[in-house]
Amino acid sequence: MKKEKLSPEEVENRKKAVFDSMGKRGQERICRIGYDKWDPFEEPKDPINLRENKSQKTTQALIREFLQNLKSEDYSNDFARGAFDMCLGIINEDEKCLGMFEFACWYKNLLETEQKKASEE
Repeated sequence: MKKEKLSPEEVENRKKAVFDSMGKRGQERICRIGYDKWDPFEEPKDPINLRENKSQKTTQALIREFLQNLKSEDYSNDFARGAFDMCLGIINEDEKCLGMFEFACWYKNLLETEQKKASEE
């Protein structure tokens, strides 16, 4: 859709019309951020792609599959919640979760390396 060129006066008139047609709460929110900073004509953000990860599965499907591979008596609600938080963090590329994941992988490799060394002695 083409964006039509409007004069500054027309933009201000339309902006005021949008503001005046809003409810009281909406107007208060705009006043908090600043009427001059508010752009009612900005392009909407792209919707979040829920299946953005490489496996093309939702986080719900991934965590369900992960937990189904475990015996229910082997994990608690806190364990499942932690796994779900990590799943969300990794899929959303959260720096904190990526750091924890990288450390866990590094630590697992370290233990495997040390176990090989111990068994060779």
